Parts: sequence; C-alpha cells; structure tokens
Amino acid sequence: MSLSNPTFVTFVTYIAAMILIGFLAYRATKNFDDYILGGRSLGSFVTALSAGASDMSGWLLMGLPGAVFVAGLSESWIAIGLIIGAWLNWLFVAGRLRVHTEHNHNALTLPDYFSHRFEDDSRLLRIFSALVILVFFTIYCASGVVAGARLFETTFGVPYDLALWIGAAATILYVFIGGFLAVSWTDTVQATLMIFALLLTPLFVILALGDIGAAMDTIESVKPAAFDMFSGLSFIAIVSLLAWGLGYFGQPHILVRFMAADSVSNIPNARRIGMTWMILTLAGAVAVGFFGIAYFAGHPDQAGPVSENGERVFMELTKILFNPWIAGIILSGVLAAVMSTLSAQLLVSSSALTQDFYKAFLRKGASQTELVWVGRAMVLMIAMIAIGIASNPESKVLGLVSYAWAGFGASFGPVVLFSLLWKQMTRNGALAGMLVGAVTVVVWKEFIGLGLYEIIPGFILASLAILVVSKLGPAPSASIQARFDAAEREYQQG
Repeated sequence: MSLSNPTFVTFVTYIAAMILIGFLAYRATKNFDDYILGGRSLGSFVTALSAGASDMSGWLLMGLPGAVFVAGLSESWIAIGLIIGAWLNWLFVAGRLRVHTEHNHNALTLPDYFSHRFEDDSRLLRIFSALVILVFFTIYCASGVVAGARLFETTFGVPYDLALWIGAAATILYVFIGGFLAVSWTDTVQATLMIFALLLTPLFVILALGDIGAAMDTIESVKPAAFDMFSGLSFIAIVSLLAWGLGYFGQPHILVRFMAADSVSNIPNARRIGMTWMILTLAGAVAVGFFGIAYFAGHPDQAGPVSENGERVFMELTKILFNPWIAGIILSGVLAAVMSTLSAQLLVSSSALTQDFYKAFLRKGASQTELVWVGRAMVLMIAMIAIGIASNPESKVLGLVSYAWAGFGASFGPVVLFSLLWKQMTRNGALAGMLVGAVTVVVWKEFIGLGLYEIIPGFILASLAILVVSKLGPAPSASIQARFDAAEREYQQG
C-alpha cells in the first residue's frame, strides 16, 4: 500500500477531520448531560442528518446495492418499508419523546425515561431495558467493527487483524473525546458525504452506458426479472421486508437524536430534511445496484470482483468510473456509513452503563466530571469487547445482528409508542411489553419462523401485553397522569 495512493490520502484526511471535530466537541462538553445528550442543543439540520447517518450503516452502500445487483428491484421492498417506518417515527414519536423525556426528570436515556415515566421504584424497567441495550448494541458494535475492517482490508490490502484496529480506532477516539456532540457533528458531515456518493455514482454509471434508455435495454436483455418487484417473493416475504419499518420506534441510537433536539418546534423541519435525505440515499443505493447490472454486463472483463461478491458493486463502480482522488472521497462515504452507526451505538451503550447502572446504583452523588470520565471509560470497555468479538469475523454471535433490529423494535417500540400516546399505560404494562416483545423475537426466530420476520409477531404480542396488563392492573397514579397531560399540552403548543 503506497502512502501516496489517492484513496489512502483521502481516507487519512477524512479520519483526521473527524478526530478534529471530536476535539472541538470536547471544548463544548461541560457536563454529563452534554456528553451523552449534547445539552439538548441540536438544531433541525443536525438532528435530521445525525438521525439518518446513525441509522444507515455500511448496509446502505454495500448491502442494499449488492442485493439489487444480484436480484433486481424485488430487493427494494425493504427500502420502502424503512421509508414508511421512519416517516411515522418522525411524525408520532420525535416531538413527543423530546417533550416527555424533559418532563420526566429530564431523562437522558431510554431506561431513564421508562423509569421516571412510570415511577418505577423497583428499578426493574431500568435494569431490563439497559440490559437489552447492552446485549444488542455490543453485538451491533462488533458488526460495525467487522464492516470497517473489511473496508480497509479490501481497499488497501491490509491484513484483517490490523484492519480491525485501524477501522475502530478513529471512531473510538472521537466518541471518547467529544461524546454526543462529536457523534452528532460528525454524523452530519458523514450524512452529507453519503448522499453525495449515492447520487453521483449512479449518474456516472448511466453516462458511461450512454443514456438511461441504453442502460434499461441492457438490463432487459441480461436480467429481465430485475424489473419485477415481485420476482421470487411470496406475500409473506414482502410483508416481512416492509415490516423492517416497525423497528424504528424502538432503536435507541435513533430515538436519542429526537431527545437531543433543541426545541420541539424544530422537529417538523427536521422531519422534512431527514426524510428527503433518506429517500434520496435509498433511491441512490437502489440505482447503483440496478444500473450496475447493465455496466458489468457490458464490461465482463471488469466484473470479476462483483461476481464473487455483489456487495462490492458500489466500491468497484467508484474505482472504475472516477478519478482516483474523487474515488477516494466517494469511498470515504462507505467509511462514513460504518463510523456513523458504530459511534452512535458506542455512545448509547456507554450511556446505559454510566447513567443506568453506575449513577443509579453505585454512585448516586457522582459529580458531573466523574460521570463524563466514567462514560469515556465505558466507551473504551464496550469497544474492546466489540473488537474481541469481531476478531473472529466468522463468529456465530455476529449472526445475531440479523434480528437485533427486531429485538429493539419489538421490545422497545410498542413501549415507546404507548408511553407517548396512552395516558393509562402502567409500569407493569411496560415491563410485560418489553419481556413479551424480546422473548417472542428470539422464540420465533429460533423455533417457529414460517418465513415471517420475527418483528411482526413480536410487535403485535408486545402491544397486546401492554394493553391487557395495563387494563387489568390499577390505574397510573395522579402524578403520572398529570405529567403526561403537561407534556402533551406542551407538545400540542409546540
């Protein structure tokens, strides 16, 4: 690997810029509230783009284009489901969660919010929800570390063991130093880079093929099934793909962005920015895979890498079609996608350990400075565990990522929705919903299946558990209902 390689230079420059942002965020971090929630100071633009970037990992630039390249437009159902789910999340959850967390003792984390929302003196809600976050996010972080390592391994020929540390080090450093503000500010830069990469690449593919009509004709001749949205899919398969959108209501690394917005009045504008970004990036990712079919059909001599692994289609097209310096910038978009999600997950995991275990159970009187440094130590600890898991990229535990999204969606999603929309929800109802959602996802995935994505039965049964258990028990206290009414009034006025 030459140090003067344009791709190498742009990657190093990009990583240095992210670390610089971490140091700038460090100077703006005065207390623990700043470190894990940015002092609730994010404007609509940063709120929108940081939510989008933390959501979309390397899947957006590798997994989705690769799936469309191999199978055609039938793979885009998941993108449609995600767009619908994200829009509903912005519409029903974002503004309300911003207000309700502030009214419930200025809650800084989801477990913190659940505990105060239902006046849970037993702390069962806090413990169980924090454990769910730690288990699923440690595995998620490991998958992010693997994705980063694969990127460096593939792009620069670096051995996997070394690539593992290179890919993780920069992300760990800026999260450690700058906390939530560093994660949010870097996410905004990363989201900008991702949309630039995903809009420019398919455009250059079409230009290389002559025009869009020629590209369509080529695809029609080599893979006519690529145009069929229903090719190879049953009704259950389509419903399962669309159901990915249900997961948004329960993803802590996305929900925390709503909690950090500077004002509920900025949420509608953030929604418009966030949804525009999401629709354009998903459309770009689908277009890369779709028109990649035509490009490599016309250039079989260049198709070797994508024939071996369809997920390389975006990277290969970028290296072929662009000047090496521009290619380096665009390929940094893959690194951006990996780093943005990994950083968000590291910080949420650190927050759960610091706020919901250390402060809640060990050091109630801990100073703000102490909590910030404990939070930094927790970032390092979670990162080291994730790197340990990722050191064996074939480890079976990484397969759990396939339903970690469902686990969060089913165990937290219904609880979040009902807690924001239904005043009569109780502590026992919330606990029942979390337990039923989490257990259903695991049992369905491991023992039932039937081709149906496990988030669907998990979400439905968790919702029923919340309704039934809340109705059977005593009504929430007057103080709980009063806080709910006050938060709802502020939300309506905002």
